[in-house]
Amino acid sequence: MPEKKETIDIIIETPKGCRNKYAYDEEVKAFRLKKILPVGAVFPFDFGFIPDTKGEDGDPLDVLVIMDEPAYPGCVVECRVIGALKAKQTERDGKTEENDRLIAVSVVSTSYSEVRSLKDINKNILDEIEHFFISYNEQAGKKFEPGGWANAKESMMLIEKAK
Repeated sequence: MPEKKETIDIIIETPKGCRNKYAYDEEVKAFRLKKILPVGAVFPFDFGFIPDTKGEDGDPLDVLVIMDEPAYPGCVVECRVIGALKAKQTERDGKTEENDRLIAVSVVSTSYSEVRSLKDINKNILDEIEHFFISYNEQAGKKFEPGGWANAKESMMLIEKAK
């Protein structure tokens, strides 16, 4: 039986520090500029997705990737999943669904090489990540309700379920 891989590949859509929100357009096989965040709002870490997964919202699972420097849209980054921000998201039409945000660390990161779980991340950074997703969705006319943090094992089960 093949050994189970403990890392996953993430495709980066939007780099850390960027106001532009990019999204992969399956139809044209390219990245499309989806929106621009308000002045002062930027992505706190690289944001991407896990290919060949599908969340409750019909999109691939979202992942925030922690690493030393920003990547670029389309870059594949091998990561270890350290947890997830559990959340319900209510769309403008009132439809509510699970839309968790996985948190991962690049396996080639030097600054974050010791990070193995959410406990290894400063609580202030976790609070800022939570606040980012609340305000990001609010700006888009949606409601993002955090429901706590999942550990790495629970997060890997979310990924398996979405395949």
